[in-house]
Amino acid sequence: MSSSTHLDDSHVEVLHYTVSQIAAADGFHQALDRVLDFAVELVKCDSCFIYVLAGEELILSASQNPHQEVLDRLKLRVGQGITGWVAEHREPVSISREAFKDSRFRRFNELPEDRYEAFLSVPLFSRGRSVGVMNLQHREPHVYSSRSIRLLCTIGSLAGAEIELARLETENSNLSQRLEIRKLVERAKGILQRDLGLTEEQAYLSIQRQSRQKRKTMKEIAEAIVLSEEVRNSSRTE
Repeated sequence: MSSSTHLDDSHVEVLHYTVSQIAAADGFHQALDRVLDFAVELVKCDSCFIYVLAGEELILSASQNPHQEVLDRLKLRVGQGITGWVAEHREPVSISREAFKDSRFRRFNELPEDRYEAFLSVPLFSRGRSVGVMNLQHREPHVYSSRSIRLLCTIGSLAGAEIELARLETENSNLSQRLEIRKLVERAKGILQRDLGLTEEQAYLSIQRQSRQKRKTMKEIAEAIVLSEEVRNSSRTE
């Protein structure tokens, strides 16, 4: 390994600890938060964002500063802005001052950090492909050391796989929940069809209407219908 990419024992310990913490995270967003916490501790920056790749879009998924109104909503196309450029070329970009004057820069009015001076963007990898981008920013001009850039890029290549795994696990969990809700609603529809003589569409619309009127989810309405059915069946067998 060349001197420019050499990592000493202390670096290896930092990497091992960080990746183990990410691997132990409970879910996708906690994994992202642990990557973000490490980056902020290492670089002592004023802002840190993590964008996760979904198809051809990069979605803002974690932020050091509170931005609940745009998290999981703000998006960039691959190739758009410095962030999109990093995702496309899988190379870091380091700008010590006036980052907003870079020809690749894309400003979002929702993010006051886009007016900050210094900007470091590093790719996140999983099995050699981009899975996201991490951006660090300083309000004032700041020179990012080669050591910090190397460490963050290494974290990006090691943590990317854990982030991707956490994302897939969360997606599978969400899919399982949606399937469970669908089965529950189907069961509730069947009860209404039998007891009230409704068509399948009428039964669905009835659950939907109750959901709106009572300001409850369709899952909660379906659970109430099924529970009522179970109580009736139980009383008949006593």
